[in-house]
Amino acid sequence: MSVYRIVQGDGPLVVSMPHVGTLIPAEVADRMTEAGRGVPDTDWHVDRLYADILDDLSIPRIAATFSRYVVDLNRPPDGAPLYPGAPETELCPTTTFEEAPIYAEGQTPGEAEIESRRRDYWQPYHLALAQLLLQAKDRYGIAVLWDAHSIRSHVPRFFDGKLPDLNLGSRGGTSCADGLLTRLAEVAREAEAETGISHVVDGRFKGGFITKSYGRPDENTHAVQLELSQATYMDEAPPWTFREDLADGIRPVLRRMLETARDWALAQAKG
Repeated sequence: MSVYRIVQGDGPLVVSMPHVGTLIPAEVADRMTEAGRGVPDTDWHVDRLYADILDDLSIPRIAATFSRYVVDLNRPPDGAPLYPGAPETELCPTTTFEEAPIYAEGQTPGEAEIESRRRDYWQPYHLALAQLLLQAKDRYGIAVLWDAHSIRSHVPRFFDGKLPDLNLGSRGGTSCADGLLTRLAEVAREAEAETGISHVVDGRFKGGFITKSYGRPDENTHAVQLELSQATYMDEAPPWTFREDLADGIRPVLRRMLETARDWALAQAKG
């Protein structure tokens, strides 16, 4: 089975969904705890939430099929920390967000296994993502990457209190042009004024490896991460039920943000 799913589209905007996968190879699952096999830290239903919008706008996208517990596609391949000193999980995570062990005692992956997972899962995803961005840039002279994530609204390991609904990240303004970030923030502010959907820009979630690696504004490739609170579209406890009644409220905001990113890129291409 492929480690990713791709849907081709058109335009300078590309969407990446690196944490929606839930598959775990049997030989890995056999060594996991019950907590690990439950993959609770999945970006549940993000692909479903975005699907109709992306289809309607013909936006190309790539989505992982295997769990972040196999290998985290949003971590550096060498396992280096993204934010030294801040709590974060590894390239091949060993604990859940709740700090429960993912593996049975003595069964955590060693260096050889980590290298194998990097080769077999991490590298193919990133090669395919890079190709999607290259296709967009070859045609339009510019590419914008939207890295789509979600997380529970309360995760004490990573942040205090309740997370804002929309968490835009640009690595502190370094992964995309100021003009793009300003327009996206305007959409978020308007949504907050109209509906009460809260937002923050470059708060606790500033963007991971994908945003940092692919966001190169000086080369006309821009990257933005959206970490969406799962409380906006689903139940945040097992069985992680998707809630259409909630999703109907957040989808129009997501659509406006994606249209804004696409239209900004098209304007730059024409300019």
